[in-house]
Amino acid sequence: MSHSLHRGFHNPSARCGCRTRMVRNVQPELLDSLPPDDPEAVRSRRDLRRLDRWLGNSRWILKRVTADGHAASGVVELGAGDGRLCSQLQAALPDTRVTGIDLNPKPAGIDHGIRWIEGNLFESADAMRGGVCVASLVLHHFDTEALRVLGGLMRGCSSLIFCEPLRSRTPLICSMIAAPFVGPVTRHDMPASIRAGFVPGELADLLALDRGSWRIHEHATLRGILRFHATQR
Repeated sequence: MSHSLHRGFHNPSARCGCRTRMVRNVQPELLDSLPPDDPEAVRSRRDLRRLDRWLGNSRWILKRVTADGHAASGVVELGAGDGRLCSQLQAALPDTRVTGIDLNPKPAGIDHGIRWIEGNLFESADAMRGGVCVASLVLHHFDTEALRVLGGLMRGCSSLIFCEPLRSRTPLICSMIAAPFVGPVTRHDMPASIRAGFVPGELADLLALDRGSWRIHEHATLRGILRFHATQR
């Protein structure tokens, strides 16, 4: 699953060893290579919206952010894509500055009050300061080195709230069952996302978060998502 993220910091063949039966394997996803107006990209984004409703990622992130006192200092979404989650956050927190970072331009029709940074998120460190940093199905695109760098940039935030694919056999089987109901881009990207995903206890270490400085809560859902919430002590 895919958003527009960055260029020049991705090692397609990178693997990070972890003590699981399925080794993490980061491979390119098709949606990242397509222009926003490509019909297959449009179809894939529609698939992703349907999957998001079923997985409950945006609902969970919205619930966590609105209950997080650090949100008053601002909310930034990495890989903001079509801007829907930014719009939901802005509607729920009208007095909070919401920022979306994405390679693509600001989508038409989203709230004019949402700040939009078009560019490489690794060059957007100034936006990752103060409040809450959120991402939905984004971090799995990055290899070990890139995640370590990104974790360093995130230390300017008070809270981190992420939903990522759970790297396990069951979600892979579910992706095969769902394959007839999605387009070819999503059919390719779903299993690629799962193989690049995370297991509990892994993401904090890949981001090089100091566990003495962060309170970390995470759990895996039955539908194959790792939900991660860290707050600075």
